[in-house]
Amino acid sequence: MNQHDDETASGGARPRRGSGVAMVYGSLKREILDLVLPPGSAVDEVALTERFGMSRTPIREALVKLAGEGLVVTLPNRGTVVAPIDILDLPQFFDALTLMYRVTTRLAAVNRTDGDLETIRALQAGYARAFAARDVSAMIEVNRDFHAAIAHAGRNGYYSELFERLLDEGRRLLRFYYSSFDETLPLAFLDEHEEMVAAIDARDVARADRVATAHADQIVRQIQAYISQDRRLNADLSL
Repeated sequence: MNQHDDETASGGARPRRGSGVAMVYGSLKREILDLVLPPGSAVDEVALTERFGMSRTPIREALVKLAGEGLVVTLPNRGTVVAPIDILDLPQFFDALTLMYRVTTRLAAVNRTDGDLETIRALQAGYARAFAARDVSAMIEVNRDFHAAIAHAGRNGYYSELFERLLDEGRRLLRFYYSSFDETLPLAFLDEHEEMVAAIDARDVARADRVATAHADQIVRQIQAYISQDRRLNADLSL
């Protein structure tokens, strides 16, 4: 049977075109970022068609979108898996991330327009709402867009492209960051964002650099501490 993009596997009425892809993409993305789907775990297309009641076409389109964001990868002869997190690459990742926090915030302080500042403030307000609601998934998504908007305000497309890639790759690491606080979310993260906005507003490059550096440093230290924790159960084997 020839099935269309949004046709259900059971042959039921089709939803609005594209809505099936969006639903699958959104659901899987949340589960990947929340680590419900662990790094390296298999993504079974057949199981997904059964779960969502759709044909393979919207499932595959959703996976293509996720692959474009670096959240899933397709391995030769092994199908699709959730993108692994390579611990050995983290020092290089943290170096690049810290540098891009600094350079994009500095450039935004120099080149931002009033329109840029309005966008950045609106995103920070959205982050504050997610913080108040203790919605970690929303915080991670808005945080990504907040820093991407700062990068765009710097008017260097190369930096923006690199930073967005790093931000996309780092969203699951932010889940480790928030988990390290046992879901008691850190007010410091919100305060540092506010200081960053204030420095960009004032066009204070030195202050923007200081805040961005401190922001990156505390995130990196917290993630490193969480990853290195000894969480063994140490069961008594003498019984």
